[in-house]
Amino acid sequence: MFSHVMLGSNDIQRSKTFYDATFAAIGGNPGMVDPKGRLIYAHGGSMFLLTPPINGEPATPANGGTVGFAMTPEQADAWHAAGCANGGTTCEDPPGPREGSPFYLAYLRDPDGNKLCALHVIGS
Repeated sequence: MFSHVMLGSNDIQRSKTFYDATFAAIGGNPGMVDPKGRLIYAHGGSMFLLTPPINGEPATPANGGTVGFAMTPEQADAWHAAGCANGGTTCEDPPGPREGSPFYLAYLRDPDGNKLCALHVIGS
């Protein structure tokens, strides 16, 4: 259904350090910066992008927004650790299965405050 997700960043190089590390932890490739200064990651026909806002205002995280990435529990743990070691901050509960649900989750905020989630459906 989705072709891409784009988030704002106030510092593309800082975002590249963070996202290169988190995606490398789950087998992804480093991002590339295009001539317009957008940071681009491509995988499986989809893209994840970060950009300085085109209106010149500071980038701010979406209140209530979360971008989710599908991965195994082992990948989620490595992703979370890489994020925390590269400028991100943990949020929500620690990585792990959620009581009363079929989900293994790990949450991070990137260096600009965008909320990210690693999700695995247990038993799939």
